[in-house]
Amino acid sequence: MSLATAMSRRRLQLGGLAALAAVALAAVLVVRFDVPLERILTVGFLNRTLMLASPIALAAVGGLYAEKSGVFNIGLEGFMIFGAITAAATLSLVGASSQLHVWLAIVAAVGVSVALTGGYAVLLIRYKADQIVAGLAVWFIGLGFAPFLASLLWGTVRSPGLASMNRYSVPYLAEIPVVGPIVFDQSPLVVLTLVVVVAAWVVLYRTRYGYWIQAAGENPTALDTAGIDVNRVRYATVLFSGAMAGLGGAVLLAHAGTFIGTGDTMVDGRGWIAIVAYLFGNYNPIGAALAALLFGGLEGLQVQFQTVDIAVSGRLMGLLPYVGVIVVLTVWGKTRMPSSVGEPYESEE
Repeated sequence: MSLATAMSRRRLQLGGLAALAAVALAAVLVVRFDVPLERILTVGFLNRTLMLASPIALAAVGGLYAEKSGVFNIGLEGFMIFGAITAAATLSLVGASSQLHVWLAIVAAVGVSVALTGGYAVLLIRYKADQIVAGLAVWFIGLGFAPFLASLLWGTVRSPGLASMNRYSVPYLAEIPVVGPIVFDQSPLVVLTLVVVVAAWVVLYRTRYGYWIQAAGENPTALDTAGIDVNRVRYATVLFSGAMAGLGGAVLLAHAGTFIGTGDTMVDGRGWIAIVAYLFGNYNPIGAALAALLFGGLEGLQVQFQTVDIAVSGRLMGLLPYVGVIVVLTVWGKTRMPSSVGEPYESEE
């Protein structure tokens, strides 16, 4: 049995154990609080889970692309913050509340994130800056800049109510029991996330460019020998990772409708969770999205418990996603990183 097969089998086993643990937790809740399971696993909860998972999934897909090519973009959290504050500032400045303006704010957030990531990529690839230090710097700058800009715009670190993304319903199909409200009465940003995840998987595993990305992280010398510019591939993936993180921050803002700059800002660790998600998913976009769905569900339980009057501390419930991260990192085992992650590359020519 090959090592890859053994690891896949082990992951399936651990995934099964995680599912059993979730069922056991649900059973405890049903017995302890006398709440029927169907009151917890409602259509509203599932929709909320998808919306909460979308920003994490987008950032995770971007991060895994960069790391697959050999660059560890630890600045995902910071770029998500920049995406969120850019989207909020754009909505505030245009002074309108139509869905077109929400889309405009999202495009602006992606554009600003790509521009910032361009400078970040130059530091990492051309000037060989330490990837951990540079990524942490992006995070710290985002933590300081976003509340500062919010204070300039609104006089406080929290914005007033802004336009948010509406859900769109497909006539007739949305009336299908259970499936209809989840699939056909959904935020277009959730659908966009699904498209990004599937497209990212296809490009990475079914196209020549995807093989170049994997080679840039595993054996850059061989890729260079084949006549492919390794650093050009890495620039592209780092820019993509920044774009996806910025899009994730904008999606978070578009669903919330308000920017919150207190504490770790409204991003609140989702960029770090995105890194865990793609490690959990073994650098597979679909696996990363499923991991994001898990973390989104844990976060959504906080609201769901309040809805069904389960008396659990809100602060305790707010820790669930982070407890989930610790459990994943502890139980899931070591993920094999690309061989050349963090190693700058210079062509021999």
